[in-house]
Amino acid sequence: MRRDRLVVMAKQPRSGRVKTRLAHQIGSAEAVRVYRTILSSTLRNLSSDPRWQTWVAASPDTSVADPTWPATVCLRGQGSGDLGQRMQRVFDTMPRGPVVIIGSDIPGINRTDIALAFSALGGKDAVFGPAPDGGYWLVGQRRMPKVLALFADVRWSSEHALADTLANLRGYKTAMLRTIADVDEEADYRRWLRTQSSRRT
Repeated sequence: MRRDRLVVMAKQPRSGRVKTRLAHQIGSAEAVRVYRTILSSTLRNLSSDPRWQTWVAASPDTSVADPTWPATVCLRGQGSGDLGQRMQRVFDTMPRGPVVIIGSDIPGINRTDIALAFSALGGKDAVFGPAPDGGYWLVGQRRMPKVLALFADVRWSSEHALADTLANLRGYKTAMLRTIADVDEEADYRRWLRTQSSRRT
């Protein structure tokens, strides 16, 4: 019986460590609050689903000892390197079975998205959730019969990130989920605020 694992790449919510670009536009304290709110909501909504085991890959590694992480998740450090090196380390070292990785600043993710990702890995080698800016909010791989190396020469934080990653997967079967945006710029923040307001009314 296969064991599906969801890994959330998360930073400890501290000023200067998270949403630095957004912080320049709306202030550091508010940027940290936004990040913490989205991360908490994501972990609360996704980690309670019994269809997969939820992990947090935390940065810095020492933050795994932070008592504020929810008890419903397993914890591990991200280690060093760029984003690709850190995500590849997750794929290389997690226990046997399909692994899906998501970011921690995408408020639109729901359980159906994660279920669809794992379902896709029943017949595909890799799965992606594209973002409007050319990146992606989700990447997963079946890891059978081997773990694939996905991230060589990927131009991170650019409109080429998804295309560069797909170039490393020529000859393999991939699936795409729906497009979701993260909260990186003030315009994203304003849209997120409107969503939060509409949920309270």
